[in-house]
Amino acid sequence: MALYLNAIFIDIGPMLRRLALLYSGLVLYGLSSAMMVRAGLGLDPWNALHEGLSLRLHLSFGTVIIGVGALLMLLWIPLRQRPGIGTISNVLLIGLAADAALMFLPQPVSLAARAGMLVAAVILNGIASGMYIGAGLGPGPRDGLMTGLAGRTGWSIRRARTGIEILVLGFGWLLGGTIGMGTILYALAIGMIIDMTLPLFQAMAFGASAKTSVRA
Repeated sequence: MALYLNAIFIDIGPMLRRLALLYSGLVLYGLSSAMMVRAGLGLDPWNALHEGLSLRLHLSFGTVIIGVGALLMLLWIPLRQRPGIGTISNVLLIGLAADAALMFLPQPVSLAARAGMLVAAVILNGIASGMYIGAGLGPGPRDGLMTGLAGRTGWSIRRARTGIEILVLGFGWLLGGTIGMGTILYALAIGMIIDMTLPLFQAMAFGASAKTSVRA
């Protein structure tokens, strides 16, 4: 997939390449989130929270994603984080894409089909993350919360992310979000997939000399 995307993006201007990566990544991220919901075998911490809130508030999954993203941006104010076009796009587009995908994605019946959808969703999520982060047009609201907290407290990024995701996962579980095999698979695989794909997408966005410091 990455090589195919490279062939598409290589002939357009630098900013257009970055925008194409950003919006393609956000749409694919929303699709991958919907796939994990349909697989029903466990969600990542944030989507477990989104699903739990969706069940409690009787709102669509995508509407909750948008609402939580907007609320998180309010927490950026004391953390002195600055949004970019990628931040605003993240808040709006992932939720819209997830709701659109849930309208047409079928519910797998067999366990094998559900497991296959789950694995595909985690891989796609990692690729999508590499795309929108690699575009370098602003962190997502959840990423900014992590980096802002780390900056204000002196914690490492790993410690800030782990603490936030444990807290979010706990709330998601209490609200009825789906926790299971998919949650574990996501935790084990997502960092590796992003590490593998992010340098490629940074090179697409900024050229072969792109540095991994673009990460948000």
